[in-house]
Amino acid sequence: MSMKKISLLLVLGLCCPTSLKAKAFDPETFTYLTFSDADSLDPAWSYDTASHAIILNVYEPLFWFHETSTEKLDPLIAAKVPSKANGLISPDGRTYTIPIRKGIKFHDGTPMTPEDVRYSIVRFLLFDRNAGPSSLLMQPILGYPSTRDESGKLKPDCWKDAMKAVEVKGDTLVLHIPKPYAPLLTLLASWAPALSKQWVVKNGGWDGSEATWAAFNNPKKESSPLHEKTNGTGPFKVERWDRATKQFILLRNDAYWRKPARLKRVIVKSVDDANARKLELAAGDADNIYADRPVYTQVSNIPGVDIIDDLPMMEMNPVAFFTFKINAAGNPYVGSGKLDGQGIPPDFFSDVDVRKGFAYSMDYAGFIRDVSRGKGTQATGCIPKSLPGYNPKQPVYSLDPKKAEEHFRKAFAGQVWDNGFTFTLTYNTANTPRQMLGQMLKRRVESLNPKFRIDVRPIDWPAFLDGQRNSKLPIFLLGWNADYPDPHNFAFPMVHSQGDYPHNQHYANAKADKLIDQALYETDIVKRKQLYAQVQAIEYDDVPHLVIQDTVRFRTQRDWVKGWYHNPIFPDAPYASYFYPMYKEQRKP
Repeated sequence: MSMKKISLLLVLGLCCPTSLKAKAFDPETFTYLTFSDADSLDPAWSYDTASHAIILNVYEPLFWFHETSTEKLDPLIAAKVPSKANGLISPDGRTYTIPIRKGIKFHDGTPMTPEDVRYSIVRFLLFDRNAGPSSLLMQPILGYPSTRDESGKLKPDCWKDAMKAVEVKGDTLVLHIPKPYAPLLTLLASWAPALSKQWVVKNGGWDGSEATWAAFNNPKKESSPLHEKTNGTGPFKVERWDRATKQFILLRNDAYWRKPARLKRVIVKSVDDANARKLELAAGDADNIYADRPVYTQVSNIPGVDIIDDLPMMEMNPVAFFTFKINAAGNPYVGSGKLDGQGIPPDFFSDVDVRKGFAYSMDYAGFIRDVSRGKGTQATGCIPKSLPGYNPKQPVYSLDPKKAEEHFRKAFAGQVWDNGFTFTLTYNTANTPRQMLGQMLKRRVESLNPKFRIDVRPIDWPAFLDGQRNSKLPIFLLGWNADYPDPHNFAFPMVHSQGDYPHNQHYANAKADKLIDQALYETDIVKRKQLYAQVQAIEYDDVPHLVIQDTVRFRTQRDWVKGWYHNPIFPDAPYASYFYPMYKEQRKP
């Protein structure tokens, strides 16, 4: 969009919104403007909110959360939610019997069967791409978090273990798990979307056999036939994913097993520029947009726009992650690759004094005050205050230039302070809070020593994720949204050596791993809290990352948007939406 057109939209959108509103209003089409394109549409690959928000509108898991609740579940492709009370969970908590709903069809018209559901879960378990979501279900269902050992070699019995653990008996799916696992149902509510086995095989995917599963384990992203193609049972189907314009067009599934959605078409488009998103909202060309705290005052007074504020979150965002062992091969982010003032060596952040130097260089209170507009509180560890395990008494870092200098002087036996360093700190394009965090850290660190130089650089979302997964980003700014409402979902991905971030950071602490594993199977909530307190004490001492704040957010949408409700478990809430209950209705004059 040209600057001339943007200026014109600003004048029109703010000066005469009524006429534009009438012209732009389309009750059947919903347009959401975000800033991140999806990574993949394969449910076994996707582990980012941009992708998963699309997936959960197209595919369906066994259950979903009841409106705003993070505890109560409604059956979706399952006919009932298992419990001990209804006899569908065994007294020992190790067998789950899940009736599968009849009469559901995939988007291509073929009926969904219990075998499709079984195949989907087994495929999810065995797909197990590096730093992907498979461990979420592998741990409770198989009893181990990976199909590969520490050397990367495949464990030979994974297929047999999965087939024994996930069975079909008549019209029911039966899960046999090695130990009771309290969060299992909430995991199945997000991470067990149903695929058509016939359709996947027809399109070149895994055939479900033991002979071929190894060939489909940890594949390249684009090699999956489900990377861009979809065939779900959900209320919407993907008409087109335009990679050039970073745009999805979703069409209503008129053969949906429930009453069809009221919206006929949904457009989800990535627009990097926050001002451009705001102008399209003001003009009525967008129905809701991604808008975060730094632009609150710019969007809060637009006529015809509703701001829904103080929405609680289950997230830790933003977070500054340190890569302990940087992949230096062809890496543009490490300069010379040496501690010579012109770069950093691959093990730069393996020195705890380097990490603590950065920890004491961060103005946590200033970020909450200036970037978050005073909304939120300083995080005390990886577990947000909305979950059990949050420890309000945990010591935290604060801005202290003297302590920062003390640690930088000790790092690498004085070489860091004497030689200086140069490297690139990265964040995903158009994420303003992460950009501002990077710039704040840069200013504070560089003010300590003129030999310290940090380049703060944005990277498009897919490339950013690839760089993070390949351990090429020295410091990267990301966040963690809850996959399911349990403290393990923060302790494991952020601190455990097999978790999503530590695995690629090459961070490991055996004591922390043991405590996290122990807390997972502990059913006494008091004991769980004590274990997580110990985990967060290790997190504080080791500084594998910098946690900044516990967050509340706001949603920005036109006042004609109806039916939306906030559930912090939905990917990229409160910006992205589960579109099924939503509709548009103009206010009467």
